[in-house]
Amino acid sequence: MPLQQGSARMRQRTVLLVGIVVLLAALVLAVVLASLLTHGRHEVGPKMLKWKDRGTTKNLQEVILGRCYNYITAQHPELGDKDCLKIWESLKDAFIYKNPCNITPEDYQPLLELASHPIPCNKSLFWSKTGELVHRYTKSNQNFLTLEDTLLGYMADRVSWCGDPSAPGINYESCPKRNECESNPGSVFWKTASKMFAEAACGVVQVMLNGSVEAGAFRSSSIFGSIEIFNLDPDKVSEVHIWLMQNIGGPQSESCSGHSIQRLISILEERNFKIICEDNYRPVQLLQCVHNPDHTDCRLCTNST
Repeated sequence: MPLQQGSARMRQRTVLLVGIVVLLAALVLAVVLASLLTHGRHEVGPKMLKWKDRGTTKNLQEVILGRCYNYITAQHPELGDKDCLKIWESLKDAFIYKNPCNITPEDYQPLLELASHPIPCNKSLFWSKTGELVHRYTKSNQNFLTLEDTLLGYMADRVSWCGDPSAPGINYESCPKRNECESNPGSVFWKTASKMFAEAACGVVQVMLNGSVEAGAFRSSSIFGSIEIFNLDPDKVSEVHIWLMQNIGGPQSESCSGHSIQRLISILEERNFKIICEDNYRPVQLLQCVHNPDHTDCRLCTNST
């Protein structure tokens, strides 16, 4: 009888050990399979989201850090207390591993708080459809600042970025255009930064518009027309000066008396701003004529008789 009981116990132990071994083997297999599946998703993740715009700028971290350090050391040493590493991390955290169609202004709030700095009164210069000309002008005249001349805009100008929910979290192949989804990283960033830039404006502000655009110099759908104009503070801004610039050689599609400019003036007057509009603001036209000195439109710039 004792011999039979011992054999029964041995069988029970054997069954128990076999069960434990089988369970452990199953757990190991499950972990391996999960790892393989996860690895597979990470490998193909960036290829799953195909968009129509260019992908994240190569070496984005180095570009942002380089621009940040250049801005606070060489160009504006008074901002030397800015932490470029924290600024980069806050930008990265705004989009990495995120669906590039679900970005919100709140994603960029830490970045704006770290990178913002005061804008002196009378220096804010807004623009629409005059990007190349307005930035040539601010490079030659330090009395004015566009958004791209601030630290935030300087770092982000002409670079792109977007995330992907799968590893490595950044899509270097493609990013969504505005017509693919409104809440993409680039559109949300520039709208949020533009709103902050407009809110900070004080004194006399300027806006440079393109009078050679056939559809009209002022467009309600532009960032200036839809965001900046409505975030100017009438209690801080005394006047709005409109510089309506025509291309050398034309066409001269619109003047200060044109339909879209009158619409802009009405919007500004409703918000209690004083407005001055000037066709072909002389200092900017002189800059245009530097590149076109022999054109008939530039005779006033070259002849003193």
